[in-house]
Amino acid sequence: MSKVGVSLKINVSQIEKARLFAGQKGKYLDATVFIDLDQLDQYGNSGMITQDVTKEEKQQQVKGNILGNCKVFWSDSGQAPQSQQQTAAPQQAKSWGTPPPQNASPKMAPAQAPQQQAPQQQAPQQQAVPSMDFDDDIPF
Repeated sequence: MSKVGVSLKINVSQIEKARLFAGQKGKYLDATVFIDLDQLDQYGNSGMITQDVTKEEKQQQVKGNILGNCKVFWSDSGQAPQSQQQTAAPQQAKSWGTPPPQNASPKMAPAQAPQQQAPQQQAPQQQAVPSMDFDDDIPF
């Protein structure tokens, strides 16, 4: 079975306080995390967190509040999820360290353009490749 590390961002103001319940060591909240390991959303998130509802409410198609988002930051398989933009349009995907296309830069006065392009002409830029090394010492 594969293991993943997931970071959560929860908007606590969205929690329905009436659904909190007392346990032996404090107050608890039942929540569910939906994770897509294959693809990221437009914001780089791997999934979302929702507050659980009762069985009766589920039968009535009541849905719990969306409490936040999650990101997979580590996987023992070593493969990171792909963003929607990369999978939808791979020809537009950019690699790290690649300068933006010249037509994408804001319009500038003709006197300014040579000054900003001069350093690029003098020294070619090297493309940085992101490392796929993961810290395998994460305890589970």
